[in-house]
Amino acid sequence: MHWRDYQSFDGVGLAAVIAAGEVSREEVHEAARQMIAAANPVYSAVVRERFGRARQELDALDMSAPLAGVPTLTKDLLVALAGEPLAGGCEALRDYRPAVDSNLVTRMRQAGLVIMDQTATPELGLMGITEPRAFAHPRNPWQIEHSPGGSSGGAATAVASGMVPFAMASDGGGSIRIPASYCGLFGLKPSRGRMPAGPLEGPPWHGAVGELALTRSVRDTAVLLDVLNGVDEGALYGLPKASGFSDALKEPLPRLRIAVSLGEPLSAPLGTQLAAQTRQAIEQAAVQLNTFGHQVEWVEPPVSGEQVARCYLILYLGEVVAELEGLSRKISKPVGRLAIEPATRALYRMGRALSAGEYQRRLSDWNLLARAMGEFHRRYDVLLMPSTAGPAPRLGELYPSDVRQRAMGLLAAPGLARLALKAGALQGLARDALKATPFTQLANLTGQPAISVPWVSKDALPVGIQCVAPLHGERKLLQLGAEFEQARPWMPALEQVFFCPD
Repeated sequence: MHWRDYQSFDGVGLAAVIAAGEVSREEVHEAARQMIAAANPVYSAVVRERFGRARQELDALDMSAPLAGVPTLTKDLLVALAGEPLAGGCEALRDYRPAVDSNLVTRMRQAGLVIMDQTATPELGLMGITEPRAFAHPRNPWQIEHSPGGSSGGAATAVASGMVPFAMASDGGGSIRIPASYCGLFGLKPSRGRMPAGPLEGPPWHGAVGELALTRSVRDTAVLLDVLNGVDEGALYGLPKASGFSDALKEPLPRLRIAVSLGEPLSAPLGTQLAAQTRQAIEQAAVQLNTFGHQVEWVEPPVSGEQVARCYLILYLGEVVAELEGLSRKISKPVGRLAIEPATRALYRMGRALSAGEYQRRLSDWNLLARAMGEFHRRYDVLLMPSTAGPAPRLGELYPSDVRQRAMGLLAAPGLARLALKAGALQGLARDALKATPFTQLANLTGQPAISVPWVSKDALPVGIQCVAPLHGERKLLQLGAEFEQARPWMPALEQVFFCPD
C-alpha cells in the first residue's frame, strides 16, 4: 500500500477497504509503520514504538470487528499496556510498567484496532503544550516551529502529519480540544462518565477527564465513541453503554437554538486577547449556522470566569499532590527525590498548602456551574465559542521561563507556599496556565460534552470553534460537526501538511 493511498483514508475508510479485501491488514500495518518511522524524526510525536508487538497482535485480530486492522496510537498517560512503559512524560516514571491493560485498551483491541506506538504528553499531562524535559517535543505539522498544544500534543501531531488516521487522547481541561484547534483536527470530549477509566484508575480528576481521540473526520469520532463508550465493571460512577452515535450522522439534524459567544466571561478575568483570526472564525461560524437553518443568538454563558479558573486550579493543584504521592508509592521513592520538573514540584508545594476544606468547597462549586449551564441549555441547545484564544503558539512560548521557574523554586521554603497563595499566587498561576486557553475548562467541570471543529484556511494556522451541549448531548454535537464538515471540508487543507516520505 503506497503512503499516498494510506493517507487518503480516514479510519472508517481503511476498515472498509480491509474488510472488502482491497488491501490486506498486513499491507496497512506496513504502510503505517513506514509512515511513522519516516515522519517521527521530523515531528517527534511518538515517544516509543511497539511495531513488533503490534505485528504479533495483528495476527490475532478478529477480522469481523468494526475497525479490524486500523492502526492507531495511545497516549503515554493513563492508558496502560500490560508490561509496557507508561511514563506520563515524566523522567521519574520512565521505567514504570503497569501490570494490566486499561479497560480502554481491551475495548480497542475488541474493536480491531492495532496499537502501533505511544504518543508524547507534557509531564503528567499538566500543560496545554507538550514540552516535557524528559522527552522530545512534538512539532505542529502546519508550521514545525509551532506547538501542537497539549496535553495530547503528540497524538495531534501524529494525526495531522498523516502518521495514523486517528490517535487516542484525553481531555481534563481541554487536552483534546486545544490540540484539535491548533492542528486543524476534530476532537470530542465526551460527557462525564461516558468512557471507561479502570482498572488501575478511578474516574480521573473526579470525572473531569474524558478519553477519546483526535481524528480527521467526524465519522471516525462517532464510530470510536460507539465501540469504546460505557462504564466499566466496578467503577464508582459512570454512564451505561450507549449506541447510535454513527447512525446519528445519517439523520437530519433538527433546527437548533444556538448561543454564540466570544467567551468574554471566561477570558476577560485572565486578560486574554482574542486573536482577530479566532474572532473572525466565530463570526463566520454564526453566519454558517444561519445558512443551516438554525436559530442563532449572540449571548454569553452565565458563569464567572474567576470561579471557573479557581475551581479548575484548586482541582489541578490537589490532583498534582495526589499524583506525585501516588507516584512516590509506585516507585518507592520519596516525593522530594523524584525526578520531576521544577514547575511540577512548585505545583505540588502549592497544592500541599491548600486545606481539605478549600478543595471540597471548590468541588461543591462545580454544582453551581453545572446548574447554571443546565438552566442555560433549557433555552439553548448548543453554546458555540472559541476553542482557543488564537492559533498555535511557537514552541517554548508558553513554557515557564527560567526566571519564573526560579521564582517557583522558592516555594520550597517552609510556609512560603501558603503565603504565596494568600498573596495571589493562584491568580498568577491562572494567568500563566490558562490565558491562551480559557474556554475549555468549563465543560470539564460541568461534565458536558464539547467538540472542537477545525476552521482552516490556506494562508494561516488553523483555529477551532468549540460547541458545547448539555449532558449526554454527543449525538447532537456529532451531527452539528458533520454539518460543518460538509459545508467547509477541512481535509483538503489538512492534506497539504501531511508528511511526504518521498
